[in-house]
Amino acid sequence: MQSQSFAQRYLAMKRDRIAHGWTLAKRNRGCYLFLAPYAILFITFFILPVCTSIFYSFTYYNILEPPRFNGVQNYINLILQDDIFLTAIKNTFVCAVIIGPVGYILSFLFAWFINELPKWLRAIAVIIFYVPSIGGAAFEVFLIIFRGDAYGWFNSILMEFGIINAPYLWLTDPRYMMTIVIIVSLWMSMGTGFLSFVAGLQGIDRSMYEAGYVDGVRNRWQELYHITLPSMKPMLLFGAVMAITNSFNVGLVPRTLCGFPSTDYAVRTVVTHLFDYGYARFEMGYASAIATILFVVMILSKKAVSALLGRVGT
Repeated sequence: MQSQSFAQRYLAMKRDRIAHGWTLAKRNRGCYLFLAPYAILFITFFILPVCTSIFYSFTYYNILEPPRFNGVQNYINLILQDDIFLTAIKNTFVCAVIIGPVGYILSFLFAWFINELPKWLRAIAVIIFYVPSIGGAAFEVFLIIFRGDAYGWFNSILMEFGIINAPYLWLTDPRYMMTIVIIVSLWMSMGTGFLSFVAGLQGIDRSMYEAGYVDGVRNRWQELYHITLPSMKPMLLFGAVMAITNSFNVGLVPRTLCGFPSTDYAVRTVVTHLFDYGYARFEMGYASAIATILFVVMILSKKAVSALLGRVGT
């Protein structure tokens, strides 16, 4: 009887919570109405695709036939049988380790330096740094720079100074391809995160710096650590998320510059592997397994970076 009465009290409390929540929802229905467009778009273009991809990762699905459930076979094939995927993981890890932290730090440093410029000059500098991340013409420039004959700018300069005797095939030689991809990806990664840093630096109250110098701040580095960084933690977190996304999402640059597939899979990444199975072979179940693994790794990396940034200024 005592256990039954406890169960009844628990159910009564649960009904009261639901009723109270429903009452609050009706009271604030105007707020939910304004949130509805974003919520609908977020669910439609983010939540549903992620859930769909996870579901198809446990199936064999080639678009032409209905999906057939095959358990974790796609994941077993990826980890134990797909040697190219292991190469893609290695290349992606190399890109993430270099492009993520270096691009993040450079974006902040450039934003910090630009913040000290006059307003008109700062606007020009922001455009110069941001345009490469959205301009497809940048690929054409790099294709000309690293062209594999004597007319390529890099080859022409090196031959002019007698450093090399014959042109190098920069974009097809496995010895140089990854380095070039990292350089180009790093240059193109300073986009949205860079803008968030510029906005965050502009939004800091200048009186905080005056108060800091009264309290004992003596140089720009102390000012940076004790005032600037703690004041823009949301922007730092947003920039970190964008840096993680860019570092793990390297795929367009190697496909455009080095061809698809690249020589000896030298610049094969997880994204290009996903592109291969999803858009070339139409093995959507296998491609969904690749996408799910990439998604989980990005989420874990974001959690780790968030925990690290939480200690800034503490």
